[in-house]
Amino acid sequence: MPLERWSPAQALALAPDASSQRAGRALSGPAAWVSAGADDEGLWGEARGSGRNPYQVCVDPAGPAYRCSCPSRKFPCKHVVGLLLRWSDAGLPEAAAPPWAREWRERRAAAPKPAAKAAAAPDPAAVAKRAERRAERVAGGMAELRRWLDDQVRHGLAAAEQTGPRPYEAMAARLVDAQAPGAAGAVRRLARLPGSGAHWADRLLGELGLLRLLAAGHERLEQLPGDLAATVRTRIGFPVASEDVLAGPAVHDRWQVLGRTEIIDDALTTRRTWLRGAGTGRFALILSFAAPGRSLPTDPPPGTELTAGLHYHPGAWPQRALLGAVEATGAMTAPAGGSVADALRERAAALAADPWRDLVPVVLAGVVPTADGHLADAAGDALPLVTDTPWWLLAAAGGHPATVAAELGRDGLRPLSAWAEGAFVTAPDTYAGGGPRTAELPPELLSAALVGTDRRPWPGGAVPHVGSHPGTPAGLLEAAAAAAVHARAGRPAGTGHPAVAPAPAETTRPLPPAAAARAARILADGGIPGGGHAQGEILAEWLAAVPADRHVPPGVLPALLDAGRRATALRPDIARVAGRRGRWLAAQSPAWAYLLDEAAAAGAGDDAWLTGTVGERAAHLERLRRRDPAAGRELLAAHFAAESAHDRARFLEALATGLSLADDAFLEDALDDRRREVRQAAADLLRTLPGSGYQHRMAARVAAWVRVERRLLGRDRLVAEPPAAVGPDLRRDGVEPRAPRGTSPSAALLTDVVGAAGLAVWADRFRLTPQAAVALPVLDDLGPALLHGWAVAAARERDAAWAGALVPALLERPRDAADRQLLWALFELLPPDRAAELAAAEFRRDPSLSGDLLTAYRGRWPAGLAEAVLRVVEGRARTDEQAWQLGHLCRQVATTMPPAAHTAARALADRLATAGVGDARLRPVAQLAAVLTFRHDMHEELR
Repeated sequence: MPLERWSPAQALALAPDASSQRAGRALSGPAAWVSAGADDEGLWGEARGSGRNPYQVCVDPAGPAYRCSCPSRKFPCKHVVGLLLRWSDAGLPEAAAPPWAREWRERRAAAPKPAAKAAAAPDPAAVAKRAERRAERVAGGMAELRRWLDDQVRHGLAAAEQTGPRPYEAMAARLVDAQAPGAAGAVRRLARLPGSGAHWADRLLGELGLLRLLAAGHERLEQLPGDLAATVRTRIGFPVASEDVLAGPAVHDRWQVLGRTEIIDDALTTRRTWLRGAGTGRFALILSFAAPGRSLPTDPPPGTELTAGLHYHPGAWPQRALLGAVEATGAMTAPAGGSVADALRERAAALAADPWRDLVPVVLAGVVPTADGHLADAAGDALPLVTDTPWWLLAAAGGHPATVAAELGRDGLRPLSAWAEGAFVTAPDTYAGGGPRTAELPPELLSAALVGTDRRPWPGGAVPHVGSHPGTPAGLLEAAAAAAVHARAGRPAGTGHPAVAPAPAETTRPLPPAAAARAARILADGGIPGGGHAQGEILAEWLAAVPADRHVPPGVLPALLDAGRRATALRPDIARVAGRRGRWLAAQSPAWAYLLDEAAAAGAGDDAWLTGTVGERAAHLERLRRRDPAAGRELLAAHFAAESAHDRARFLEALATGLSLADDAFLEDALDDRRREVRQAAADLLRTLPGSGYQHRMAARVAAWVRVERRLLGRDRLVAEPPAAVGPDLRRDGVEPRAPRGTSPSAALLTDVVGAAGLAVWADRFRLTPQAAVALPVLDDLGPALLHGWAVAAARERDAAWAGALVPALLERPRDAADRQLLWALFELLPPDRAAELAAAEFRRDPSLSGDLLTAYRGRWPAGLAEAVLRVVEGRARTDEQAWQLGHLCRQVATTMPPAAHTAARALADRLATAGVGDARLRPVAQLAAVLTFRHDMHEELR
């Protein structure tokens, strides 16, 4: 029977920690594996490692069980996680398992089932004596706790902020000594409450009251019903042996794994995994713990369903359980949910049985987020969220009703997962501390506790006293406990929280499943080979490759919109692929409002100029310019003066569509605008307009500043004499150069004016061909300034003749980042063979500089350049002792080299591994191959 493939979320859920998740994602590409395959019994693979021999990895997803020959102390290791991710992302080829994998399976099958330890029967007298001693210690500790609690309210809680955590820590230490760790933990948590926000004294008194109730329960432990006595013992910290729990009756059902949370408290990591029986409707909690430096055990991943028996711990409201024998696993279907009122009744019943409980699991059906941080059901009842705005749920469900599993506590809901539009979605762990807290206790009760009962005795009143201690500190605490439980159990549903309007239906097609999964990997932290260095560049490449009639999956929208918030260059492509749901989501967050402008072109109508956003108006103007350039210019001129400076600059950019000499006069007027950004936008357009008055002025300045000096002896030369300062006429034309470090202001001015003047002036006024102009020496070290100005003009005008003359000259000079971008713009104008010849020769001559050069190139690599680069990489890997230089080079070219080179790069990594090249030099080459393979697969999935 074929294996049912896991989801990536299931694979990641097995990782013992976040670093293992990141490392596993980096190993999920084919380049990280020598071989890999799958059959009906499991997965196997050979992972590249630091040694000559690869690591052998076996996985049985049905267990799950796994083995890896690497020396990692984490279980499962990153290789197991990487193999599972590769299988979940794209599957593995069907193949017969190698001998070492079959041997592991045979050993597992032949291994005897663990039998109960044959231990000598314990001496009943010794067992009873130990239990008696512990009971005496616990009784002493709880008696001291009662006295300590009474003292708190006798002396008053008002000074709790000033005394700090020391009193609580001392009492907790005493309870630890008394072997009451549960009570000790509750006391230790109290130290966080004083001064912790609004109504902190109310919360502190409520928790002190519940502790007093626990101490009273211990005092009457023998008189309590069995289930309630078990709850009291558990809250105090009496252990329950796993063997005793597993010996109890099992509840058999199809257990749906709803979700999990992890909490680090006092360096101890606690994982809560919530399950629910599909048939019984019962909830179950599996708790796992890990000490510092240790991995959490493997628990069933969210989104799966187990046919198994669960054994519950004893208690008045049993929920903690141990997993017994698992009969089958599979994908989970959406569980049956209830209303908000049902959830509140469930919580009330839980608190009635176990008043010390805070979190109760619930499944809500048909709920929708509201704009003010609630989930509302069809009846209009709502519960607040204790997390940040659930963008993950808004994106996945689009404002339509969804089924949500959550933990319901005193402050509100903490979502675990959701079923939206037929898909299972896990919630990110974004606890925000809950909404505004309200008081739970009567004011007179709280005021007596704050002042202290020695000074203000509390006789009772609004809350009937509990127990037999009226008018005493104990009576006040028991009344506080009753009031707190009553307020928490009787909490009404919220009303008046309208749900968000649903997102409109999409008009484009979704991405194929493989491409959708790839999008999630690209946006995930550590989800791609190459790490953060490559993530932004690969994301830009992927976005540009997505067809115009496709939209990204809803689940990635929050991460994608965040990426656009950080990188403005990505915004146009994000707007194109985000779809209608992306725009709907962006409209609800000011941080993502940029998308509304970027996406406006797709939906703006002809009335957009009067009613639309800035982006919609600019898009309308561009469309009008494509149909009738004169009408577009006249429309802008009629409203130009009334627009803001930002909008004037934005609308001027739209005139680039259909730009002609008919626009010259309007743009000349814009050069006199009072705002610099508007003048600059007009100047940028005029620089690209041949024959404009602007270009004539610039050409006249070049003719006045530069001359050819004819010499009888020696070569002719160019003499440039730019002014030392920028005058008003130059400022009007947008010439305000900032001289780079090491460059004089006059040189920067010369570069700016030569670049703006265009290339025709050198043939018309100086009678110089491109080759002749570039070959002339320049007086006073102004040659670089002229060269850079020519390059700017050649790139703008896409003049191949000038590019052919300039590229060899630019390659001989030092380059900064701007020069590299400019150089590659000129490279694209050269014939392919000439470009390959120059680039390969330069790379062989000085790879340290050319590596930086290659990172600037975003176009099609000339033929032969990739082969030249890989030859240099191989030479360095075999001979270079400075591994960091090789790593730097591989990272530089990984995102710009054509993806088709992935086969050659992988073959190179295999040759180096066979030759015994050290891991420090093999790893960057393997990483280069992994990135290229990732990019190649990425493009194939979009075809």
